[in-house]
Amino acid sequence: MTGPATATPTVHTVLGPVPAAELGVVAVHEALLSVLPGAQHAHDIDFDRADIFTTLLTKLRDFRAAGGGTLVDATGMFHGRDVPLYENLSRASGVHIVASAGLGPENLLGGYFLTPQTNPPTPWPADKFADLFTQEITEGMVVPRVERRGPAGLVATAANPDGMTATEESLFRGAARAGRDTGVAVSLRYGKDAVADLDIALDENLPADRIVVGGLDRRDAVAAGVVAEIARRGAYVALDHVGTEDDEHLSDAERAALVRALVDAGVGHRILLSSNATGVAQGHPARDIPFGHVLTGFVPQLTAAGIADDTVQRILTANPQHLLGVR
Repeated sequence: MTGPATATPTVHTVLGPVPAAELGVVAVHEALLSVLPGAQHAHDIDFDRADIFTTLLTKLRDFRAAGGGTLVDATGMFHGRDVPLYENLSRASGVHIVASAGLGPENLLGGYFLTPQTNPPTPWPADKFADLFTQEITEGMVVPRVERRGPAGLVATAANPDGMTATEESLFRGAARAGRDTGVAVSLRYGKDAVADLDIALDENLPADRIVVGGLDRRDAVAAGVVAEIARRGAYVALDHVGTEDDEHLSDAERAALVRALVDAGVGHRILLSSNATGVAQGHPARDIPFGHVLTGFVPQLTAAGIADDTVQRILTANPQHLLGVR
């Protein structure tokens, strides 16, 4: 006798569920429309929605022409996420778009989320954040003053690079509980200590392979030697500033060498790549990198580093598909 058939995992996109195997090449950490909270009300910022749509559509079509299939908007809630806009962009471009729930870091939270909940004052408890994020998955993402739309496909949260605050620990625990209870993956952008921040999510009984730790092409993470350790624990490691070369991050040549080292260490099945590019930014500088830079500018460097084509394709397709499939 054969056992019961295993259902094919699906991914929550803005246009509905899509089998994970149909996502194609995935950019796992990008931003379509990124708005510093409050900038949408500033008198000196031109918020022309037609121009925003045209700009983003051009960038998404370029991504698709480069070989991209799916873009994950990892900005989370209340930082410009516009679900109806993303629906229209997905229809017009042919690119699957995954939108995210989640908040953080603390300095970008609105005052409501910093309001003490007890006497004496304490941060929002993790359960409140968990309920907030879970509703975005089970009932649909909030569209301000209108309704809820489709479910979020990821819970994304971040900590302060100077070190996690008490509120951010609540955020991480809430995100982990929401992911654990809904089967949606969780993206953690670590603060000062990537391993300690991962341990907070693992402490909530969220399986390691439902977690991606972002920003691991920061020089401090590489210097601390934690990238391979996190992958060996079973979490995904995101080198998600491809195309950025500054004092804080590796150069692309150094990234390619790191990917080679991780593959040689036997953890190639845990690598994810992205550029943290910004399609349109309001109220802060854009990270003006093409969404397809990983494909057009970085993959040739991986090939030059001696990484086999099938390994590169696994990193670009199978790894993110496994992460994003609801389980």
